[in-house]
Amino acid sequence: MNITEITPFIGAEITGVTYEDFADQRTVDAFVDAVNQRELVVIRGFEITPEQQVALARRLGTPVPFVIEKYRHPDVPEIMISSNEKKNDKPVGVARVGNFWHQDSSFVADPAPYTMLHGVNVPATSGHTLFASAADVYDRLPDEWKNKVAGRTGVHTVAKRLRIREEHIGLSVAEFRAWIDIEHPKVEHPLVVKDPFTGKEYLYGAPEYMDGVVGFDANENEAFFTLLDSLIQDDAHVYTHRWTPDDLVVWKTQTTLHCATDVAPGDARTVHRVSIAAQGRP
Repeated sequence: MNITEITPFIGAEITGVTYEDFADQRTVDAFVDAVNQRELVVIRGFEITPEQQVALARRLGTPVPFVIEKYRHPDVPEIMISSNEKKNDKPVGVARVGNFWHQDSSFVADPAPYTMLHGVNVPATSGHTLFASAADVYDRLPDEWKNKVAGRTGVHTVAKRLRIREEHIGLSVAEFRAWIDIEHPKVEHPLVVKDPFTGKEYLYGAPEYMDGVVGFDANENEAFFTLLDSLIQDDAHVYTHRWTPDDLVVWKTQTTLHCATDVAPGDARTVHRVSIAAQGRP
């Protein structure tokens, strides 16, 4: 097994490994360490079944069934199917997931620390995934802003990106907002956090999943969000993962910002996603 750096700021690629190799604890340890140290790990052409994907996820923590049952894998509930394909005129999974920069589930009080994707059917020319390091973003903050955010708390919400479902039809805007506040209450997280594995400080918060920063006025929030967007989306600090069949991609949800890109018309794309909680809790 070989582990090589993908970019100076995020990512490691593992080569020369098969699923069977993970029966060796040394392989598991190297894999887990790579995820924790490099934030993002890629294994190209890693042929596994859905059951094997979940078994591998258990090496990192506890796989968590997706909250919406109809998008779960029919035989493996821990897998959420992200797909624009249809079978018998019915969607195979949920399409257009995460087409904006975010840190997974930061809008909940205790988000799962890892995400694992397996490319089941992926096009070569579209549907890429962009990744950036929240530690790298913090490093590039001007000193003035580092001082302004020190000790601050971010208010996180799913309100900006919550999808309107069939049961919401007929609600007024005010009623829908009230429903969001009840079903998905805002949560607070420290804005600057130290990674326990690397010791690096990182920014925990992306504008699309944030309401604002406690103590900032409207102008300060707008200026901060504008700055964040420019730092996160800086092409020189973004890794673009161009999917190939059976790629396995794993990342730390709190330190890894990512964004799915559009799938071109006519292209089919299906990936299997597993959300992984910490060991010992569901």
